[in-house]
Amino acid sequence: MPLERVQLGKPLPVDIWSPSGRLLLRRQQILQSEAHREMLRSHQACMTETDAQAWQKSLERQMRAFYNEGADMLLIAQLPLPWVIEEEDFLSGHELNGGWMDVQDVLRGLLYQGELAVCPLPRLQALEDRALALLTQDPDEGLFVLFQALPELQLGYCASHALLTGVVAVLTADKLALPLAARFTLLRAALVMNMGMARLQDTLTLQKTSPTPAQRQDINQHAGLSVSMLSALGVKDSSLLDLVRWHHTPDLLTDDPNALMLVRLLHLADTLTAKMAPRRVRQAMLPLDATKILVKNSSPDTTLLRHAMAAALGFYPPGSYVLLATGETAVVIARGHKANSPHVASIINASGMPVSAYGYRNTSQAAQAVKAAVAAHTVQVKVNLDKVQRLRQLHGV
Repeated sequence: MPLERVQLGKPLPVDIWSPSGRLLLRRQQILQSEAHREMLRSHQACMTETDAQAWQKSLERQMRAFYNEGADMLLIAQLPLPWVIEEEDFLSGHELNGGWMDVQDVLRGLLYQGELAVCPLPRLQALEDRALALLTQDPDEGLFVLFQALPELQLGYCASHALLTGVVAVLTADKLALPLAARFTLLRAALVMNMGMARLQDTLTLQKTSPTPAQRQDINQHAGLSVSMLSALGVKDSSLLDLVRWHHTPDLLTDDPNALMLVRLLHLADTLTAKMAPRRVRQAMLPLDATKILVKNSSPDTTLLRHAMAAALGFYPPGSYVLLATGETAVVIARGHKANSPHVASIINASGMPVSAYGYRNTSQAAQAVKAAVAAHTVQVKVNLDKVQRLRQLHGV
């Protein structure tokens, strides 16, 4: 129990226990004084893990709110623990384990259910927590799995797009050294920004014709509908709702410089991811070409964001394909120190034949350098993630 951050004179939102299991203070009782605090410290006051996690979630939401109001980060870091824990902060029964595609599958179900979702906020929090844990553990694996999933439209483009957009946004925020609270908000906004058109989004990717007038109207209105749905589900975070509301029209959010930067970042990540995803009516743009357009379209207001995003991804992101100077076709397995020299695994030899044993290639060497990007739809080989992981471990990348 971090007693130094508990507020005096306010009801406690959790039970306080001794290590032996004796109840020291019941929730809703009040910490009366510094002497009272010291007494609890002498008894090694503690709490359950469930209460601790929920209390932490309430604090993080409070920190996000203060940050988005422009508060100083030093002051935010010293905030006391809140004396109220919202019901949505308790995740009991909704924890999520598994890899990126497990997260993708659960997210797709939540987006499809929309306003009819049961216990949506704990489920959304669990999705966010798991995605952040996976991203922190191995960002290159996250990019690899999601870029590999992006062309697999039958998996549900709405969820793949949301996750990849979130990952790109968070990695860019890392490059910009933005506060953790901003990264959390960006990820959650990316996950739910298209809730108002989740089913339509998947329909459009498989549709062999351009959107009909009715579909175009739904596309134009989806941001507002997503906000309405999230509000109906109990979302109260105004900063999150603003990101969702303006993620296609960021420059309309003019009253808060911090929020404007975040919504511009989300908009760029959303647009970049969409360019690199295929549709039935068109092929995906090569990541290299999409990144070049991203940087080329810089303006004084967005140059820093665009360059940070390009640096975060590299020219050849994990999960994409390249042609090497050796004549081999390789899949990118991790970003390199330079944008044009990723770590790759050869999957097709120079004669055009798939190989069973993937070979690591050092693209920083001229003889094995990347010669060109390769479109995913031209690669008729199913990449084995286990082989990729073993190769990365073997070569320490």
